[in-house]
Order: sequence, then structure tokens, then C-alpha cells
Amino acid sequence: MKKIVLFIGFCLLSAGAFAQGNTDSLAYQLQRKKINSMLAERSRKFGKYDQSLSKHTGIFGLQTKKDIRRSNDILMDIVKTDNAIYRELKILLDYRTFQQTQVQSHSKEAEKSNLGFMYTISRLQQQTDRLKADADKQQLNLERTKRSYIAVILFLLAVILYLLIRNGKHTTKVKTV
Repeated sequence: MKKIVLFIGFCLLSAGAFAQGNTDSLAYQLQRKKINSMLAERSRKFGKYDQSLSKHTGIFGLQTKKDIRRSNDILMDIVKTDNAIYRELKILLDYRTFQQTQVQSHSKEAEKSNLGFMYTISRLQQQTDRLKADADKQQLNLERTKRSYIAVILFLLAVILYLLIRNGKHTTKVKTV
């Protein structure tokens, strides 16, 4: 019985140590220490029980009723300690399950958050692409408008020059007459 409890306790504590490493919370560490101290106490009581079984204070080296009662009392105390250890192990396992549930929910929240960020980034990239396309169209329209203005100005300058030259020839003819 002692070996089974110790083995179960050792397996649970080892699995907890490998799975969690140094990131265990203070409450979890305290619970583990409490269980370890209870296991040490159980081991001490079992040693006491083993000694009581070897005591034979009766006639011809036999055990008396008192010896047997003492051994049974120690054994009952060991059973009570075992029950307390089981309760504390249950608390420890429940705490571990709670921590795992928290980690999973935090992971899901982080995943949702990341998906939301990715969606937002994608949407903003699409908006940026649209704005760039609009800006390119506006730039092209601006260039066309500038060319049109330059063409109109050049045409007006050509007309003015033509009219000045025509008027200049016309005015010189009038003076000679």
C-alpha cells in the first residue's frame, strides 16, 4: 500500500514537474510541498507500524492484545493519512486541470485576437491598395489636366503671336500709305 501511494505521488509530482517546469504558481508549489510532507509523515508512520509488528511483549515472545491494538491504531492512522493524501492529490489534480483549462482558453483568446488582427491587417492592406489606385488615377488626371492647360496656353500664345504678327503687318501697311 505504501509503495503504491508513494509511486502514485511520485508519478504525479514528476509529471507535474516535467509538464510545468519552473512556471508553477505559488499555490501549486505549496500544495506539492504539503503532499510531500504528508507522504514523508506516512512513511514515518509506516516505519512505526513495522516496528510495532515486530514487538512481542507477551509470554514466550508472542504478541499481546495491547501490541495488536497498538499496531491496529498505527495502521488506522496510516489509513487516515492516506485518505488525507488522496484528498490533497485531488486538489492538486483539480488545480492542474484548472491551469490547463486557463492555458487553453488563453490560447483560444490569443488565436481569436490574432485572427482579428490578421483580418484587420488584410482589410487595411486592401484599403491602402484602393487608396493607392485612386491616388494613381488622380495623379494621371492631374497630369492630363496639366497637359490640357499647357496645350490651351500654348494655343492661346500661338493665337496671340499670330494676331500680333498679323496686326504688326497690318499696322505697317497702314503707315506707308
